[in-house]
Amino acid sequence: MGHIVGKDIYRKLGRRLDQAPVRTPWTPVFRELVESLYSRPEAEIVSRLPYRPASLARIGRMLGEPEAVLRPMLEGLCSKGLVLDIWDGRQYLYMVSPIVIGFFEFTMMRTGPDLPHVRWAELFQAYMFGEKDFLHANFGDGQRTSVMRALPHEEALGEHVEILDYEKASALIEDHTEFSLGLCSCRHEKHHLGHAPCPTPMETCTSMGTGARFLIRNGFAKPIDKMQMRDILARSRDEGLVLSADNVRRDAGFICHCCGCCCNLLQGVRDTGYTGILVTSSFVAVVDENLCIGCGLCAKACPVSFATMRAKAPGAAPRTPAKVAQVDPSCLGCGVCALKCPTGALKLHPRPNRVHHPEDSFERVMLQALERDTFQTFLFDNPESRTQEFMRALVGGFLKLPPIKRALLGEKLRSRFLSALRRLAG
Repeated sequence: MGHIVGKDIYRKLGRRLDQAPVRTPWTPVFRELVESLYSRPEAEIVSRLPYRPASLARIGRMLGEPEAVLRPMLEGLCSKGLVLDIWDGRQYLYMVSPIVIGFFEFTMMRTGPDLPHVRWAELFQAYMFGEKDFLHANFGDGQRTSVMRALPHEEALGEHVEILDYEKASALIEDHTEFSLGLCSCRHEKHHLGHAPCPTPMETCTSMGTGARFLIRNGFAKPIDKMQMRDILARSRDEGLVLSADNVRRDAGFICHCCGCCCNLLQGVRDTGYTGILVTSSFVAVVDENLCIGCGLCAKACPVSFATMRAKAPGAAPRTPAKVAQVDPSCLGCGVCALKCPTGALKLHPRPNRVHHPEDSFERVMLQALERDTFQTFLFDNPESRTQEFMRALVGGFLKLPPIKRALLGEKLRSRFLSALRRLAG
């Protein structure tokens, strides 16, 4: 590659990564992180890749490089999880990996004796939680569209409560034939940070369909069968783990099995109060105080402290327990508390207000980008073009106007706007 500039290629890379649907504001820790993950030639090529998924032929034309030179570099970046290769039924499309779901997970899923896991774990944790910039940039302004959503444990549903297939972990599994199992990136990170051992096995990252194929193809996970997937799901129910999946209604590609001691999503909700980090299910835990015995098992089970105990109301019957359970309306709707309730006092019921889960990855990415002011990069996706740089600035400034953003994200216009984008995307 003959384009490496002598100034600051990592700062250029940082600006490129920050234009993803998940923002990565530049900080001293983020500089250390990207310098640790990307060689200078890798940083140079990634900073020049288009913002939308693109074929090898298109990338070659944009960068002015032969495909024979680009292919091994892109394949090497995919093997590190820094670039994603997506099979569209005809060819592989390449796109820059965002930080989540992306190069954080794939980096911490890698194995090998010479990899600096401790250093990576320290940098990721310092960037995500030691500084405020990352979480604030993505959720500090009330953003509601996240990469992941909570799945309810079906055994926690109240009687006669209907649940759609896209919210059933069991149905997601039955819809697929290809599965993978890899290291949980969060548990692996916490292990290298020296946290207390987690009772949940390290290998619990399960993926399906195209997600599984990507992980297996690039050495991040191993193939498993449907029966093994069912067994892992049953174990997660028994252990009281939070289930989470892609925040989409169609073609979900993974199911995470999250514990309160390791999961960065749950830590983010708990530490910051930004509930949008993990989108709730369409259900909420409801307490039947007539059945509550005040044991407190639900409060111990809730990984984000949304189930708590309160003193009994004045004038309550003498046999009422001294404390009864209560659930914050921000409840994830995972059902972990209800699984631990010995009397059935806690059950999941439909949430009073509708929760919007995007139809598919296209819709989710577009909504994320609109909320985080990066939508213009999908319209003008060549980072090397001065003309497109001008158009990105122009359109981006227009879309940042509060009335425009509110209108496009509101229910009245959102559906028509997204339908128009689908037609334009072909």
